Amino acid sequence: MNKPIVRGLRQEDPAALERLERECFDLPWSRAAFEAELINPCAHYVVLENDTGIIGYAGMWIVIDEAHVTNVAVSPSHRRRGYGRLLMCELMRRAVEAGAEMMTLEVRQSNHVAQSLYRDLGFTWCGLRKRYYSDNGEDAVIMWNRRISAALQGGCEAR
Repeated sequence: MNKPIVRGLRQEDPAALERLERECFDLPWSRAAFEAELINPCAHYVVLENDTGIIGYAGMWIVIDEAHVTNVAVSPSHRRRGYGRLLMCELMRRAVEAGAEMMTLEVRQSNHVAQSLYRDLGFTWCGLRKRYYSDNGEDAVIMWNRRISAALQGGCEAR
């Protein structure tokens, strides 16, 4: 199996992302949602692809100097290999290239693995969104990285 590559989202990708969403989440995004993101000028998405197809993706919206991570997903059969970090680092690089200085995200309060990754990439806990997730009413942890260019050097370039 070849080493996965990270590339930008393409017109032909939404169906594969919808399948991946169903593997990864109880509240999956639809194909139509991804098709809408393709034409959203604020949206920036990357996919992780190997010789079998798309195994992960990450997306963000950039508004002025802030990036908001919309989703990060890695196929369950490809987790624990550093692919989440790879995707986040690529988002951070692209955010800086687009002029963003800060990045924010929400993550399930129970998702300690993701929170640990985000902390390692310079994100800090900033608050809770109560009952944010409609499937079970779980709270979302709000995290911010207010210096993503510095975090790139510390959490991404060193690896």
